[in-house]
Amino acid sequence: MTSPGDAEAARNRRHLILNGSPSSEGFRSPGGGSTPGIPRRNRATHGQSLMRQFASAVEWARPATDANNVDGIHLQFDGFAGVELAFESLSRENQGIELLNVRRDGDRTKATVFVPLGKLAHFERMLSDYLNARIGRTGKSLDHWRLVETIESIRAGSIDALWTDSRDAFPQVATAPIWWEAWLPVLDSDGHPDARFRQHAVEREIRVSPGTVLFPERCVVLFRATVEQLKQAPEMLTCLAELRRAKETAAFFDRSTVSEQSAWVDDILARVRFAPPSANTPFVCLLDTGIASGHPLISESLDTGDTHTVDPAWGVGDDAGHGTEMAGLALFGDLSQVAANNARVDVGHRLESVKLLPRDGDTGTDPLHHAYLTLEAISRPEVAHPFRKRVFGMAVSARDNRDRGRPSAWSSAVDGAASDADGDGEAPRLILTSAGNADVAERGDYPHSNTTDSIHDPGQAWNAITVGSSTELTTIDEESSATLSPLATAGGLSPFSTTSATWDPEWPLKPDILLEGGNAGRDSLGTYTMPSLSLLTTYHRPYQRLFTTSCETSASTALAARMAAELAVAYPEFRPETIRALLVHSARWTPAMTAMFLPSEGTANKSHYISLVRHCGYGVPNLERALWSAANSLTLISEQRIQPFAKHGADVRLNEMHLHELPWPLEELESLGQEQVELRVTLSYFVEPNPSSRGRSRYSYQSHALRFDVKRADESLDGFRQRVNASARSDESESAPGGDDSGWLVGKSGRHRGSIHTDIWRGTAADLASRGIIGVYPATGWWKTRPRLGRHSRLAPYSLVVSIDAPSVSIDLYSAVASQVGITLET
Repeated sequence: MTSPGDAEAARNRRHLILNGSPSSEGFRSPGGGSTPGIPRRNRATHGQSLMRQFASAVEWARPATDANNVDGIHLQFDGFAGVELAFESLSRENQGIELLNVRRDGDRTKATVFVPLGKLAHFERMLSDYLNARIGRTGKSLDHWRLVETIESIRAGSIDALWTDSRDAFPQVATAPIWWEAWLPVLDSDGHPDARFRQHAVEREIRVSPGTVLFPERCVVLFRATVEQLKQAPEMLTCLAELRRAKETAAFFDRSTVSEQSAWVDDILARVRFAPPSANTPFVCLLDTGIASGHPLISESLDTGDTHTVDPAWGVGDDAGHGTEMAGLALFGDLSQVAANNARVDVGHRLESVKLLPRDGDTGTDPLHHAYLTLEAISRPEVAHPFRKRVFGMAVSARDNRDRGRPSAWSSAVDGAASDADGDGEAPRLILTSAGNADVAERGDYPHSNTTDSIHDPGQAWNAITVGSSTELTTIDEESSATLSPLATAGGLSPFSTTSATWDPEWPLKPDILLEGGNAGRDSLGTYTMPSLSLLTTYHRPYQRLFTTSCETSASTALAARMAAELAVAYPEFRPETIRALLVHSARWTPAMTAMFLPSEGTANKSHYISLVRHCGYGVPNLERALWSAANSLTLISEQRIQPFAKHGADVRLNEMHLHELPWPLEELESLGQEQVELRVTLSYFVEPNPSSRGRSRYSYQSHALRFDVKRADESLDGFRQRVNASARSDESESAPGGDDSGWLVGKSGRHRGSIHTDIWRGTAADLASRGIIGVYPATGWWKTRPRLGRHSRLAPYSLVVSIDAPSVSIDLYSAVASQVGITLET
C-alpha cells in the first residue's frame, strides 16, 4: 500500500498498547426488513404438478429402501431460474427432516433433504395446504406459498443430489475406484456419527480411512469406492449429507543445486547468535517432509526431541528435501543475503518439525494427508510441550483448485485448529499456509495466468495467514541463459502465485500477504525456474552439499513464518490474532503491483482495490513497520473480548458492540490542517467453522462475524451509535443503510470478507482529527442461528490495530498519544 509521502521518521518506538476496555453498548430494536418478491404461480396447476412429482419420487425410492432396510429417502428440490429457493423452510429438524446441502447450478438453487419414511406425510400435507389455500383459525395464511412457489420440481435424490463438488471432479468412469469425502450429519443422540456409515462400508467391502474430522454439524471421513458401488449401496447414501472428491496433495520439488563452499557455512555460524530454549522462546513448527536436523545451520535450533511424525513408519528425517529447505528459510531468510555480508545474525526463535508427508514427498492419490493428519500433526508437538508459543507453517496444498474459496474439510480443519474449536477458544493457534502454485503450463500468459489460477486447498482457510508470492529477483546470471529475460518486473506479483480473483464475492479476500517467492525466466520457447531467480537455503543431505535453491509460495510461507516468530520475540504477550493483524497491517503494495492491477492514478474505485487485494493480498509486510512505530507514524493495539450474542427468552439476539474512544493526537492533527495523512485499521479475529453446503443465512460457515466502522468527521457520537446499530442489525453489514464513507480504499462493502479486515482512509489531518472513535460490532453467524448447538453465549476475542501515518511532516504524533496513555518517553 503506497503512502502519501516518503519522509518517514526512524522506527524505534514500541507500539502503543491500549490496556483499557472499550465501552460496551447493547443494541436497539431492529427496524423492519423487506422480502424479495416471488413470482406468483397458478395454484392448482403448480400444486398438482408438485404433488405428482413428490409421489413419483417416493415410489421410485421405495424399492431400494425396502430391499436394504433404509429408514429414509433423499428428496431434491429444484428452484426456478432466477428465483431464490426458500430452502431453509424445507427443514424440520425436530421431526428428523434435515436440510443436507444447497447447491447452485447457474441461476438455479437446488436443495437436498433427508426425510425419514415416517415423515413423508409432512410434505404431502404441505402441498395439500397449498392446493387448498389453507387459512388458520386466526385468519393467518397457512398455505406455505412462500416456499412452494419457489420450487419448480421435486425428485428422488441419488448421488447427484449429494454431490457438492465441481462437476469436473465427478469421476467419468463408473467402475474406477477413487477416494471420496463422506460428509455425514452429526446427530445429537449419536456419539459416533460415522459408526453406521462405517458398518455399512464393511458390509459392502468398501475401504474407509480410519481418521475422522469432526465439526459442529458435520463429520468427514474418507472412503474408496466406485460410482457403481455407491449406486448399489443406498444404505450408505442415506447416511450422507454431502459427497465430494478427496484431494490429492501437491508434489514437492527438489531444485537444482547451487555449488557453494563449506566456508560459507563456517562464516555464517561465526556470526550467528542462536536463541537457547526457554519458556519465552517462540518456535516455528513446520508441517512438511521432516527436517535434516544434522545440518550445521539447523542443528543449533532444532533439538532431536522436537522432531515428530504422523506415521512412525516414515521416521522423522527428511528424505524429500522440501522440509529442510523451509527450515533454512524459516531460520535465516534468503541465505544468499546472509552469506553476502558480514553482519551479525540474531536468530531469536527455534524450530519444531512434524513429518506430514512420506519419504517420496507426495501422497499421490491417498487422501490420508489432509484434514485428519493435519490435526494429528498439530497435536504432536503440543502434547510434548503444551505451553510453548509457536507458529505453525504448512506449505502443503492440494494439486487442484476446484474449491474456489468454498470451505473444504481440510481448510475447515485448519480454521478449527486456529480458533481452538475443540477447546474453549483460550488456546488459539497462529497458522500460516501457502497459497499454492500457479500452473506451470500457463505461466507464459503471466499475469493473466495468476488471475485464472485459484488458491489451492487449504489456502482458503479463513483464520490462516495465506501467503502468496511477490518477487524482487530480476537478475539472471547463469552463463547458459543469455537469451532469457525475467518474467515479472521487480516488485511485481510472482509468476508462481495463485489468487482469489475468480472466487465468488462472499469468500475471504486471499492471499493475505505476499513475500519473496522467486521469479521465472522467459525466452521464445517457454518459461523456466533457475537458481539466480530463486532463494538460497539449506540442503537435506549436507554430506553431499550444504545449499540448494527454493522458490514458489512454499518459500514465501517459510519467510512469513520467520517474520511471525520475530514479532513473537518482540511482543511475547500478544495473542495469535494480534501477530496475524500486525503482519497484514504492516503490508504495502509496491508500485509494480498497483501498476499491474489498478487503472491510472486517481481513477481507481473500490472494486479496483478489491481486485488488487484478491491478486496481491495487502502487499508485502515490513518487519520494521510491524515491530516499531515512529514519531510521525504511530500504531495503537487493543486486544479485547466481545460477546456477540445472548439469549433473550427463546431467541438469540445480538448482544453488544464496543466503542473505542482512541487517545487521538487532536491538537497535533488540527495544526496540520490540510496536510494529507493516512489512517489504517485492521480487525483480526478467529471464527469457529461449521462447514456444509447448505447456503448462507442460518447455516453460515462462520460462528460469528465482527465488523468495524469509524466515526465520520461530520457525525455526532450519537449519530455514529445509530449508524453502527443499523449496520449490525443487517445480516450483512455492507447492505446496511448509510452508504460508504469517502476516503476509504476498499470500503465496508468489500473489506468485511473472511475474519481479518483491513482498510485505509486517506484525507486531511483536520478531517482525521474528528475520527477518533471506532466501533466493533457483531454480525450474524451460526452461534446465533443454531442455538441448539449451545455456543450462543461464547466470548469472541479480537485484536484491533490502528495506525496514523503522516510521512510528509516531522510532527511528533507518537509523543502526544503516549502521554495520554501514560507512557513516559526516555529523553
